[in-house]
Amino acid sequence: MKILGIDPGYERLGIAILERNDGEKEKLIFSETFQTDKKIIFIERLFLVVTRIEEIIKIFKPEVLSIEKLFFNTNQKTATNVSEVRGAIIFTALKNKLLVAEYTPLEIKTAITGYGRSDKKQVTYMTSQLIKVDTKIKYDDEWDAIAVALTFFAYNQKNK
Repeated sequence: MKILGIDPGYERLGIAILERNDGEKEKLIFSETFQTDKKIIFIERLFLVVTRIEEIIKIFKPEVLSIEKLFFNTNQKTATNVSEVRGAIIFTALKNKLLVAEYTPLEIKTAITGYGRSDKKQVTYMTSQLIKVDTKIKYDDEWDAIAVALTFFAYNQKNK
């Protein structure tokens, strides 16, 4: 089974593809931080994000989208834009017949570290212990996408 993990954003979007076959451990097939240019308007950035997600779906053919639910308490404009990105990604996943699983930050932290109040460093560290990553990851968004994909497996043990 292949999972598309997404840490939603429009400036930086974390993307990961994980795979687990019967009786095997999860493998990281692909990950990246997709970035859009700050100089272009939001709707063009949204288009670029959706286009990239469609490319990833066509290349890797995942069965599930595992995506982080939003939690914002400060910047209303950022929250609105990221909500629009999430909606467009979920629409794209459903259009391509992917099952959609959404997880809160608390659920992700609990699945990865066993503690829902873990900080980013703890989540990144545990994610790196749970799955082999062969490349250098520059941004947290990519680690977060891997963690979101791993969360799907943690909450869906029947897929082992």
